[in-house]
Amino acid sequence: MTPSAPDGPVAKGRSRRNFAGARPVMADVARMAGVSKQTVSRVLNDHPAVRPETREAVSQAMRTLGYRPSRSARSLASGRTRMLGVISFDAARYGPASILTAINTAAQEAGYLVSSIALDTADRATVVEAVNRLSAEGADGVIAIAPQLWVGRSLAETTDLGTPLVVLESPLDDGTPLVTGDSRTGARKATEHLLTLGHTTVWHVAGPAGWTSADLRLTSWRATLRAAGAAVPDPLVGDWSADSGYDLGRRLARRPEVTAVFASNDQMALGLLHALHESGRSVPGDVSVVGYDDIPEAAHFLPPLTTVRTDFAEIGTRSLRLLLDRIDGPGRHPRADTLVPVDLVTRASSGPPPLR
Repeated sequence: MTPSAPDGPVAKGRSRRNFAGARPVMADVARMAGVSKQTVSRVLNDHPAVRPETREAVSQAMRTLGYRPSRSARSLASGRTRMLGVISFDAARYGPASILTAINTAAQEAGYLVSSIALDTADRATVVEAVNRLSAEGADGVIAIAPQLWVGRSLAETTDLGTPLVVLESPLDDGTPLVTGDSRTGARKATEHLLTLGHTTVWHVAGPAGWTSADLRLTSWRATLRAAGAAVPDPLVGDWSADSGYDLGRRLARRPEVTAVFASNDQMALGLLHALHESGRSVPGDVSVVGYDDIPEAAHFLPPLTTVRTDFAEIGTRSLRLLLDRIDGPGRHPRADTLVPVDLVTRASSGPPPLR
């Protein structure tokens, strides 16, 4: 026979199971605390309209019973699934992979699960299918890691679903908030660093056209050279891989006038270092090299690579916080683009130009 619910303080010595021997549920907590299930729901969701003594009684009942609210219970109480969606492209690269790890960590700390979809292509149909799938799963919000401009355009056509959205890298034109590293400043710092060392100009191994970060770095590199009154060489375009850096590096190594190169990512800089070494051009004695991203291996290149450090973990964490703000207060937050600062990390791969 089920005992009656206590009227005052929580009874001590209760079992951590309900009276049928099953795992405790919300009704058991309500019964032990002498409140309604609705009040328990309010405590679970930190509702302000709960008296402190009632909140303490419910909390004590949960501790005594060993009650852990299920995700479905929280969803029913709050109207949310406590699940977030992430769409990523080129997820094997260091930057997107690091961002995704940071999002997962921050989401877990906030009590959310993450459902991730990694896409190989970025055509409109594929992007729409991914967004529809996450919406069907009940995602409370979506973060899109969209490094290419056409991904942003595809996302812009899917934002009428009513699901809060935050985009990384490619800005949309509909007010969707953007979080990204400050590529313009990073490229300027890298180029100015080489010019300050005495190089008359800086060559550039660019990332592929249509990638937002590659385009911004190329534009900033060119503008920095023009502002300094330096010649602007034709950029060489790679595909982010060390292989492409190596192939382009072989071409640069054959040009004796090349004394400084800024590569748009560290993998291409690695290939460039390989090509220069193989061609008998010393770094930094003959050619200085600066990369971008500061991947963990950059400090162990030969020579250790001067590069621009991007805090990918901060990008992921900020995007998660921004999405949760939009979920908690829909319609109350104006567009709030976030540029995450970058730093130049000086190592042995850059130095003064050779004496002529």
